[in-house]
Amino acid sequence: MFYWFLRWIALGPVLRVLFRPAVEGLEHVPAYGPAILASNHLSYTDWVFMPLTLHRKVTFVAKAEYFTTPGLKGWAQRHFFRSAGQVPIDRTSGDAAAGALRAAKKLLAAGELFGIYPEGTRSHDGRLYRGKTGVARLALETKVPVIPVAVVGTDVVAPPGKKFGAFTRPVVRFGAPLDFSRYEGLENDRFILRSITDEIMYEIMRLSGQEYVDKYASVAKEEQKKAAQEKAAQEKAEEQDRSPAVGTEPPDAKAS
Repeated sequence: MFYWFLRWIALGPVLRVLFRPAVEGLEHVPAYGPAILASNHLSYTDWVFMPLTLHRKVTFVAKAEYFTTPGLKGWAQRHFFRSAGQVPIDRTSGDAAAGALRAAKKLLAAGELFGIYPEGTRSHDGRLYRGKTGVARLALETKVPVIPVAVVGTDVVAPPGKKFGAFTRPVVRFGAPLDFSRYEGLENDRFILRSITDEIMYEIMRLSGQEYVDKYASVAKEEQKKAAQEKAAQEKAEEQDRSPAVGTEPPDAKAS
């Protein structure tokens, strides 16, 4: 009930007036019955704007930290995310992927829409990264269609590391459903899972227009962080080399 209150009364109308989100390909989303919505992930606002364009509820998994914060703030945050259709998952656990799959299967079995970000984390530079194969396994085990989704412009509204950037009109594009029934019974074949995932990511790339990078986003983030640290250390060392040692005088001072 609170989900629909947020959507139609408290939050949705305000966002529609301020940002005027546009939608394309809405006819590809079934009016009823289960489906997996596989989307790119540019901003924390993706899970707001994508469902805002639909008349059905979409449920995502969210990091457990949103549900475990203590105090009044934690209670409000926990209540908001649960009511907004988020399912907690501990991403630090070795069983995180299995937990997400169990939650997704339960929702899909009930005929609902399940939203997933195959990249596993937000893109830090606007590019589209390699998808994880959980979405392929979920599609094969549940036998439901996968609808590729591209959300464009949300990284302008809320860039990485910022709560708000600038006003723009986000666009949500839904692609034609992908049917992988030809691979039935092969959910344990890692080559098949990779092939399906790559097909899904290709469709997302086509819809979003993003540059594709064939590596995991988490790996790219770590590489960027390491490179930044190395650059900072190098600049510090060069600065120290340029600075005169303490207690010494420049050559011309001694000559005078």
